[in-house]
Amino acid sequence: MNLSTPDQTGSADTGTKKATRAPRGRKQPPPEQAPAPALGVASVSHLSAKLAEYLSPSELKKVKEAYRFSDEMHLGQVRKSGEPYISHPIAVAEICADWKLDAQAIMAALLHDVMEDQDVKKEELIERFGSQVASLVDGLSKLEKIEFQSQVEAQAENFRKMLLAMASDVRVILIKLADRLHNMRTLEHMTAAKKRRIAAETMEVYVPIAHRLGLNNIYRELQDLAFSHLYPVRYRTLGKAVKAARGNRREVVSKILDAVKNQLATAGINAEIYGREKTLYGIYKKMRNKHLSFSQVLDVYGFRVVVESFADCYVALGTLHSLYKPMPGKFKDYIAIRKLNGYQSLHTTLIGPYGTPVEFQIRTQEMHRTAESGVAAHWLYKTGETNMSDLQQRTHAWLQSLLDIQQQTGDSAEFLEHVKVDLFPDSVYVFTPKSKIIALPRGATALDFAYSIHTGIGDHAVSIKINNEEAQLHSELHNGDIVEIETDPNSRPTPAWLSFVRTGKARSAIRHHLRTTDPGESVQLGHDLLAQALSTLGIDPILPDALVEKLLSESSAKSMEEVYSDIGIGKRMATLVARHIFGLIDANAVLPKLPGAPELDPVTIYGPEGVAVQLAQCCLPIPGDHINGQLRRDQGLVVHTLDCAVAKRVRGKEPDRWIPVQWGEEINRRFDCRIRLLIQNEKGILARVAAEIGESDANISYVGMDEDKEHTMTQLRFTIQIKDRVHLAQLIRNLRSVEGVNRVERERA
Repeated sequence: MNLSTPDQTGSADTGTKKATRAPRGRKQPPPEQAPAPALGVASVSHLSAKLAEYLSPSELKKVKEAYRFSDEMHLGQVRKSGEPYISHPIAVAEICADWKLDAQAIMAALLHDVMEDQDVKKEELIERFGSQVASLVDGLSKLEKIEFQSQVEAQAENFRKMLLAMASDVRVILIKLADRLHNMRTLEHMTAAKKRRIAAETMEVYVPIAHRLGLNNIYRELQDLAFSHLYPVRYRTLGKAVKAARGNRREVVSKILDAVKNQLATAGINAEIYGREKTLYGIYKKMRNKHLSFSQVLDVYGFRVVVESFADCYVALGTLHSLYKPMPGKFKDYIAIRKLNGYQSLHTTLIGPYGTPVEFQIRTQEMHRTAESGVAAHWLYKTGETNMSDLQQRTHAWLQSLLDIQQQTGDSAEFLEHVKVDLFPDSVYVFTPKSKIIALPRGATALDFAYSIHTGIGDHAVSIKINNEEAQLHSELHNGDIVEIETDPNSRPTPAWLSFVRTGKARSAIRHHLRTTDPGESVQLGHDLLAQALSTLGIDPILPDALVEKLLSESSAKSMEEVYSDIGIGKRMATLVARHIFGLIDANAVLPKLPGAPELDPVTIYGPEGVAVQLAQCCLPIPGDHINGQLRRDQGLVVHTLDCAVAKRVRGKEPDRWIPVQWGEEINRRFDCRIRLLIQNEKGILARVAAEIGESDANISYVGMDEDKEHTMTQLRFTIQIKDRVHLAQLIRNLRSVEGVNRVERERA
């Protein structure tokens, strides 16, 4: 079926041009101007052919009705490319059809924009297509009619709505991922700023969700598409380099493939073997994170071996190890301990011909399906449904955790913060005393483990044993740790716990407990702290209604009780809220002030304190630096050095939001600081520099290097952890005395 639509003008944030539609049910008068030329066609024949492979005639009839309704609603609407808008829902439905999603999901894919773009009511969709289709479409629609304080809050609330709809029906996120994938494939028609915003949002939220659900094909494509719009020059440069390198690699790849096929055939193993090429973003990420050159990354060859049975995986592993020598510490068994998203494979790295590293992934056909399609394999391969039960259970458990976090979370931004933490892909695997495997985000603590078992265990945890040795609640866990929790019914969470827990479940549970268990106590504490802070500024703690209303309109709180509670549980700082109130006072307003109101004293800080105080990444202030702070509109203080170039630019726009800040007297912690060295490119120089940093009582958290074109000098960049400015000065003096070091200086972003 082919459709053609006339050109229309106008624009919308969705990347479409919209015609002015007549009220539904009325006939639109003919336009006075000459008709514009037709702009191409949208075809459903390809979609129809895909659906006919697995849907029944009655289901196909319902899908056709949904298509006709969507076509009617979007008539006159075109995309920025000039294509009829209906081409977008058709493309989304085609991606869903590739996963063989059911008829209801295909109908929802075709209708996913009618509520948002054409003001179709949910009740009408229920009447025409049933409640399940209407619920799917509703879960995919943004909250357009609600006014939000900021773009960030609106985005967070829309994500919360989508993720909670996903928790009740995973088809919501599958359709949304298909929608985002097609939008990313056609992003070239948008402005540069919008490309960057949408690509950043994709990388930050949708890529991790695709990974968490095991949708590796979409995960990789979304990564590459987002990379191409965030860093177009880097993307093109890497693309050209990869294309040029393919010819040089062909001989080595062919030699390895032939050797592996012959060896596995000799062992009687029937296997499919093929080369595995890294994505451009995968290459870029490895170069950036491991500080490798392009040739070093591309010198690693990747192959996938797909065998017939579980036992064949391990036999194939032994066969490959007899062909090439394995690299120590480079074997991972994701079959015995599968990843959170259900992924299973054996990973091993061997020393291949010419001494080149060769990576192998060994898996069965079923493991391969799950690895590529993840949770969508439930629909895609119905015959393997019973074998997918573990993946389905894991997915259900994660979706259920979203509902738990939602119930314990105060606002949408906080909910999204918790979910993003749990989407972090790197995991650490630990054991309960009964040998049950628990997967947690990397960097998780023993207290995160306690909350992962049960909220009640986390709330009442008092001590921890790791590998039968006493440990602190904030101890970081590592792969293979055996963790045991001791509880006390009289123990309760404290605000300090929020400073070290890693998982969204733990953070939301602690905040929920602090809010709800005797809330009057935290409200009273917050009230007293704010009254004290206001008195210090010479402001009467009893605030006029107009000022209270102004404060609440600029914050995410709905009442002063919520502000007091947030201060009481440590989510907000009383000093910063008081300073915010001081800044809101109109110069001509009559505001009760206490006698002898002092001048504004600097706010004293002792380092970063959760979300309340943050050290700016542009200048990384350390004790001893002259500093000032910027009050954010919602909450918190960002601290800059006085000479920070970024702060100077921002200060001119909102001077009233900057306040004096000073360091506390006794600070027992370390701070990140960046230094840059120019050194002679000679043997052993890096070791001498690193040794001197260690002897100067500083820790290295990052190192990078750049060589000049003549390869005679190298620029080293370190992020180090030091105590204060005096410590930094001593370190720089020591480094200047190292042989081969020409220059040392503190680096600013």
